[in-house]
Amino acid sequence: MNDQEQPVLDIQDLCISYYTRAGEIPAVVDFSLTVKPGETIGIVGESGCGKSTVAMAIMQFMGSNGGIKSGSIKFKGRDMTQMSDEELRKLRGAEISMIYQEPFAALNPSLLLKEQLMEVPLTHEDISRDEAYQRARDLLADVKLPDPDRIMNSYPHQLSGGQQQRVVIAMGLLSNPALLLLDEPTTALDVTVEAGIVKLIADISKKYGTSQIYISHNLGLILETCDRVFVMYSGEVVEEGTIDSLFTWPRHPYTHGLFGCIPLPTADKNAAPLKPIRGQLPLPHDRPSGCYFGPRCDHFQAGRCDATKVDPEHVTGSAHDHHVRCLRWQEIDHAKEVPGGESKEAMKLGDPVLEVDNMKKYYEVIDNSLKAIISGNRVKYVKANEDLNFNAREGETVAIVGESGCGKSTFAKVLMGLEGGTDGEIKHDGNEISGTLVNDRSAKQISSLQMVFQNPSDTLNPSQTIGNQIGRVIRKFGVASDKDKVFEMVMKLLDTVKLPRDFYYRRPRQLSGGQKQRIGIARAFAGNPSMVIADEPVSALDVSVAAAVTELLMDIQREHKTTLLFISHDLSVVRYLSDRIVVMYLGHIMERGTTEEIFEPPYHPYTEALLSAVPIADPEVTKREILLEGNLPSVMNPPKGCPFCTRCPRRIGEICDNDMPPDQKVSETHAIKCHIPIEELRKVEPVIHVPAPEERAGKPEVHGAPR
Repeated sequence: MNDQEQPVLDIQDLCISYYTRAGEIPAVVDFSLTVKPGETIGIVGESGCGKSTVAMAIMQFMGSNGGIKSGSIKFKGRDMTQMSDEELRKLRGAEISMIYQEPFAALNPSLLLKEQLMEVPLTHEDISRDEAYQRARDLLADVKLPDPDRIMNSYPHQLSGGQQQRVVIAMGLLSNPALLLLDEPTTALDVTVEAGIVKLIADISKKYGTSQIYISHNLGLILETCDRVFVMYSGEVVEEGTIDSLFTWPRHPYTHGLFGCIPLPTADKNAAPLKPIRGQLPLPHDRPSGCYFGPRCDHFQAGRCDATKVDPEHVTGSAHDHHVRCLRWQEIDHAKEVPGGESKEAMKLGDPVLEVDNMKKYYEVIDNSLKAIISGNRVKYVKANEDLNFNAREGETVAIVGESGCGKSTFAKVLMGLEGGTDGEIKHDGNEISGTLVNDRSAKQISSLQMVFQNPSDTLNPSQTIGNQIGRVIRKFGVASDKDKVFEMVMKLLDTVKLPRDFYYRRPRQLSGGQKQRIGIARAFAGNPSMVIADEPVSALDVSVAAAVTELLMDIQREHKTTLLFISHDLSVVRYLSDRIVVMYLGHIMERGTTEEIFEPPYHPYTEALLSAVPIADPEVTKREILLEGNLPSVMNPPKGCPFCTRCPRRIGEICDNDMPPDQKVSETHAIKCHIPIEELRKVEPVIHVPAPEERAGKPEVHGAPR
């Protein structure tokens, strides 16, 4: 890439404000960014820092109350802020495209996908419908969608989430744009689908020479995809630099804080737990004087850091374009700080609380097709869970991992009594509960099994105060009935989840996403449960909030000796907090064992692929690349033999296609369901290589601290 080339995008001193009844709200302040042809830029930071506002300003989609107060946005040398609506309309979709976080929101549910895809070239180019159809079809093939003609004649709801996202990516690339904006494009996707889509975007962008701007809070994803990164905080860039420079020598305390929130392979929940950033992002109209990060910074100096506006400085001894907005960056020695929070004592595990024995869950489906009526085979079964076997002990964290559709949430529904099991047993506290629905369970049984959901907003009553919602649980399960005692217990629960006591009187709409999740945790623990099921509780949260929620869950678990069943597809979080892991695929347990056993060979080939798909925000850690081809098979028509045989890169022959593999015991705690002999699986190279301390010796610090 030639440094003399004209930038595709050149933003200088951009200030963006929103105008409300309360007055002007400055959303973004003095933002500058240059994107060269073929370059990929990452923008990271917490929710509310201004990342998406910048993207919307580039697209000139500021809404009726938003506007650019000052500065310029030049696309190929032309200032977009001076363009007419007609000029912008011709630009959007043709030369600048955007891929949004939620693909279904970007697709029209009432139109066939071919109409939506063809609309892009038909609108922006002099092209026939046949040519537009063929181009759209070819691009669907480029994004690895099977049977492009069927996809073209489908509606959005007939596709999976991963397929919808691939369609949106194809739509964004249809007119070969010079600039592609990606706003959290993989947040809601499985790690395997995410890995495929990230590689897909990189390959297609390289093929067409497209420049990209990635907006994400996933630092591992940014490391793997971008050339340079901009760290935003409260509307301004606090640090920027090349990936190698910024990930190896971060200088701003906020950047260090973000890295301290990430469960890297070197993290240990007991010896070096995650260290959440204290406090919260200031509201745009309530920013402090001087450094905006001052109130949350451990290195803040009163009278200096809050005295005057802080301008970016060049980081000497680093890359030429590494800049930091901090007065003390040369004085702070991050290498002397101990990585992570204070060490904690490991949990002592007790007796089994949960015992799952050959549990099955089938759904009956009636086939009304003519063929089924003639053959007499109208009844079919969806085998959502097949022969599940594992247990969980008091104080233990057991993780269930796998892609969407593998049966994780179905098992949770049976465990909670929302569904009845078909066969086998689930014993909780010694009582068989798989056949007992929630309405038939005693208050004690219900209170002892509680759940923390992925989206707390959907589980909180918007018309009730937080105090009423937590207090109702305490009264309902007979923990206490006296009004004053219930009030005091709610207050103690608010203290436990580290929220101010005046939240008792607030309603959900007055809380942030992380605060709502804390309320969900407080409510789950209000009935003194012996076991809590956490279903993707941190997947939609910022890294700083996710770290705080993760540490909170573990602190409460230590205090109450609660068993935690953690459902997730994020193996980096699972590695950090779980004691044992159950890997599921298409309703079957493919591998189970302790965390150490799951992350070291021998692996099941599916576990191996899951490990390879996890983005790791450490440039010193290397991985083997394993991309799974195809999609999860239909649960209505699963493979006859091994459930994973249609996608397995290590398939050994017809035995995989025709015979269900046996459970091979690696140790007393480790089992793998696979036809490949354990001796062969032991020879597989580790997927993730973490350098030993002696391998890092003599190398520059990573994330500001020696490992």
